[in-house]
Amino acid sequence: MTGFWYLRVRWEHDFADDPVAIVSEIGPDGYERRKVEFFRDGRLGWADEEHEVGGTGLGQVVVPPLEEIDAQQEFAASRVEATEFDQAWARATRRL
Repeated sequence: MTGFWYLRVRWEHDFADDPVAIVSEIGPDGYERRKVEFFRDGRLGWADEEHEVGGTGLGQVVVPPLEEIDAQQEFAASRVEATEFDQAWARATRRL
């Protein structure tokens, strides 16, 4: 899939109902195509262009540059390989 890239964001916070990590597949247009959210209690949420599961939805705006996300104190953002995303996606979507 040319033009796709994969993002991992760790989110440091004290909110019980918000994810602590997110992995996303970003399309050539800069929008999320698929996403997996990891919650502190072990729950996984996921979304794609047709589904929203566990309260997870795709972003409605273009994903900001990696450096912009990572510059925010509560986030640690990095690119990941497609295989890491695909493993998280398979794990999340198996739980239907």
